[in-house]
Amino acid sequence: MSRYTGPKFKLSRRLGISLSGTGKELKRPFPPGQHGPGQRRKLSGYGIQLMEKQKLRHMYGLSEKQFRNLFDRASKLPGISGENFMFLLESRLDNLVYRLGFANSRAGARQLVAHGHVTVNGKKVDIASYQVLPGDVIGLRERSRSMKSIKEAREGRHHIPAYIDLNENTLEGKYIRLPERSELSQDIDEKQIVEFYSR
Repeated sequence: MSRYTGPKFKLSRRLGISLSGTGKELKRPFPPGQHGPGQRRKLSGYGIQLMEKQKLRHMYGLSEKQFRNLFDRASKLPGISGENFMFLLESRLDNLVYRLGFANSRAGARQLVAHGHVTVNGKKVDIASYQVLPGDVIGLRERSRSMKSIKEAREGRHHIPAYIDLNENTLEGKYIRLPERSELSQDIDEKQIVEFYSR
């Protein structure tokens, strides 16, 4: 099975990062299992690179094939490969739906997109990996705006990044620009991922 469907809290504790963004998983800041609390592992260089890759892959909920294909695409773009990769991940439609607060998690956002509740520039798009471009407007279909899950997500909405402009009245968000590296997760060392795939 390519996508992880097991317990998210357990995975978060193993990777040492909050995959939900709430931080609730890390109340016990040690790996899961009977040997977790006293476990002291010294990772090799390869182990560190693999850990960083897994952190980012599980954070965005991609399969290994999707993740690698996106990295290959980022490495062909001008500029710093690692940062380009982060920007491409952040520009995915499911991620931006999550960032706008229409869903409580990226998995929930992916489901909203797949079920046809989301529009880009007024047209229905049901592909979660759709690459949104700066200037595109993301919205919800008229019949979807009253959904209970969307209302609950909006009520408990987290911080909306500066590179997205949300119109509360029309429930539309404009992707103003690509994010800056400082606006993305500081828990990820993308240089390690570049080294991992450059072996």
